[in-house]
Amino acid sequence: MFKSTKSIVGLAGAVALGLAAGTAQAEETKLRIQTHFSPETLSGQLAAEFIEDITAMSNGEIKVEMFYASAVVKSAETFDAAATGILDCDMTGGAYQTGKNPAFQFTGDLMGGYTNPYQQMAWLLHGDGYTQINALYNEHNMEFVGWWIPGPESLSSTKPIRNVDDFKNWKFRSPPGMATMVFKNMGASPIVMDFNEIFTALESGIIDGADAANLTNNVGLGLYDIAEHTNFPGFHSMPADHLACRKDIWDKMPDSHKAIMKVGMQALALKNATANEVKNAQTAKDLRAKGINLYEWSPEELGKYRDAVQKGWVEFATTPEAKALLESHISFLKDLGAMK
Repeated sequence: MFKSTKSIVGLAGAVALGLAAGTAQAEETKLRIQTHFSPETLSGQLAAEFIEDITAMSNGEIKVEMFYASAVVKSAETFDAAATGILDCDMTGGAYQTGKNPAFQFTGDLMGGYTNPYQQMAWLLHGDGYTQINALYNEHNMEFVGWWIPGPESLSSTKPIRNVDDFKNWKFRSPPGMATMVFKNMGASPIVMDFNEIFTALESGIIDGADAANLTNNVGLGLYDIAEHTNFPGFHSMPADHLACRKDIWDKMPDSHKAIMKVGMQALALKNATANEVKNAQTAKDLRAKGINLYEWSPEELGKYRDAVQKGWVEFATTPEAKALLESHISFLKDLGAMK
């Protein structure tokens, strides 16, 4: 009925050896990740929370060396640095890679196609977003893991930006991709430059304004210390920052680590969208109190902008991959009733 002391000791030893063996077999995933955000911005702080989350959920098995403010390579070079082994993962955005294929524009920012982050995340989670994006990323030795979308961006400017006419001869920092074409068609003079060169260019007068980030992150970048004009609510752009990792690194991860990374990104997406919604509302109050001019565009002016963007979609989607992604977005927007 009762086991002998000897057999109990033996059983305990076997359990201990089993636990030790299990511990020894625990797999580690080591990742070097770069983001273009500085640690002082809200997005930088949320990226740090994401790292804490996946470390905790994996019981320390996922170990991340995080690089902020494009410390290793320039923002637009992060994707290639990950794909070639200088880094392991890219935490910037797909629109930086439009030089490879214009399809990358439609993996990050439809420039006014979606009204809010929740609509765009719905395409990813409930449309065919993951499949569509990875059909493109896998061709470049990368795996798309997830999005985090701060919400509509606000422009910063040393001149008024009240309507489409104010864009004429407006020199501004533009990200690469479709933004340069759309704004040029409206009379602006876009200058593509790295994210972390914006402040100096604005301060020195090389540019009149910038398409950089949302209201709160623009404050974190110090742009409203120089630029006294902005627009709110934002409408012109809502880029999705991504996490993408080198394909061979992703493929050899344990399934549990892959799940933690994807769920961690989905949690980050919710935190990011909701935190920015709250922060931007408070930031708008603070900026008005400091004398910054915040312009809310009329429906007529918004209509002019969106007409230009929809023409830009067709003009920009010049490859089969770009056309497939654009068609997927348009079909989903029509299903939502957000587009006719």
